Amino acid sequence: MNQERLDKFLANRNCGTRTEVKKIIQKGQVTVNQEVIRKPEYKVSETDAVCCQGRTLTGESMRYFLLNKPQGVITATEDKRTQTVLDLIHAEDQIKNLAPVGRLDKDTEGLLLLTNDGILAHNLLSPVKHVAKVYEVTLKEPLSDEAAKQLTDGVNIGDDTITKPAKVTVLPQTDYTDEKPRILLEITEGRFHQVKRMLQAVENEVLFLKRLSMGTLLLDPSLPPGEYRELTPLEKILLKTEAVIFDLDGTLVDSMWMWRKIDDEYLGRVHLEAPPDLQKCVEGMSFHETAVYFKERFSLKDSLEQIKADWNQMALDKYLHEVPIKDGVLNFLKFCKKSNIPLGIATSNSRPLLEAALTAHDIDNYFAICLTGDDKLPGKPAPDIYLNAAKQLGVHPENCLVFEDIIPGILAGKRAGMTVCAVADDYSVCQEEEKRKEADCYIDSFSVFTQEGAI
Repeated sequence: MNQERLDKFLANRNCGTRTEVKKIIQKGQVTVNQEVIRKPEYKVSETDAVCCQGRTLTGESMRYFLLNKPQGVITATEDKRTQTVLDLIHAEDQIKNLAPVGRLDKDTEGLLLLTNDGILAHNLLSPVKHVAKVYEVTLKEPLSDEAAKQLTDGVNIGDDTITKPAKVTVLPQTDYTDEKPRILLEITEGRFHQVKRMLQAVENEVLFLKRLSMGTLLLDPSLPPGEYRELTPLEKILLKTEAVIFDLDGTLVDSMWMWRKIDDEYLGRVHLEAPPDLQKCVEGMSFHETAVYFKERFSLKDSLEQIKADWNQMALDKYLHEVPIKDGVLNFLKFCKKSNIPLGIATSNSRPLLEAALTAHDIDNYFAICLTGDDKLPGKPAPDIYLNAAKQLGVHPENCLVFEDIIPGILAGKRAGMTVCAVADDYSVCQEEEKRKEADCYIDSFSVFTQEGAI
């Protein structure tokens, strides 16, 4: 059963921000199973009876619904004259404080998120967050190059300031039988009738408007207008993610097989055999810590620097020519970049080998920061490398999503207070049950994001 920190549990249930609920906890105003708890890091689960300042929270789980809003329905919680989006929600899903996140005009179709998670709603709508929203816009007239440039630069729609820069993609008319001109318009604001007013400002007219995405959440093409479904666990996690941090080996690239081969070859040079427990013993260690372990366990005469240099040389060619990128990784990196989610790497491997792996697959430009075993931080499961990565990315640890393939890495991410997604890998297949237990979610490959509609 998944557990989470008490302060995070309370913040997710609208008891305040993480800072505010920590003060509430420390004042003794929170009980768990009728016992006063004063430690924010105390672990609770959905089965615990949690009470905050007299409010019982048991059973008040957050709900998240993805609705394909149809035309003719208003974005409101109630209206005596017109059908609202809440009227489309089945009776069994009608929960307290359920409300739409933002609004779509009565004649606009498409993606609408409904939730009772007030903190998430605030973050998605806050102007300082710059959450992108993409619309498919059917126009009266084809969009000229000049008009597209004006929309991209920002236009005057009658407010005090011009609109923020937008992204415009003109869709080929051959994609549609009616041959009406269409564009994709991506904006990061939510002004009143903004899309319609933007097109009016460039002397055009919106005939039909459909929202396709909001942040990382995409409209499910299998949902007909008027239908809804709950968000998948991955969709919920991505909506709350402000940065993503990856391990390298076994996570981004399929390379764990290589290290067993190198260990055999390296020890074979000094007429030794790799013991069966070797991989388990060094699992999670930094590159430097592994060299220290080898030197001491096998009484190697070479210096630590020479040992690491030999490993680097043996592995370099394999990273450049033999190690494949894992399924779905490239599409997911593109998706994060498009969603303005900063990316980082926190690996126990050496910097030269990390650079070789990234260069081989031309993905080095996706990552804002990279921490390696050469930085001489404590190895996983210590949380230091992830905490440092979050600090360099300028994001609070609780807003980071980590991808890891082995237990020490998963524990490092959890100890850093981050959300951790375990990644399947042939090397750690025997750990699958434990990985599922320790991580917040589990994926067979990054292709699952495409399958779930997240990309």
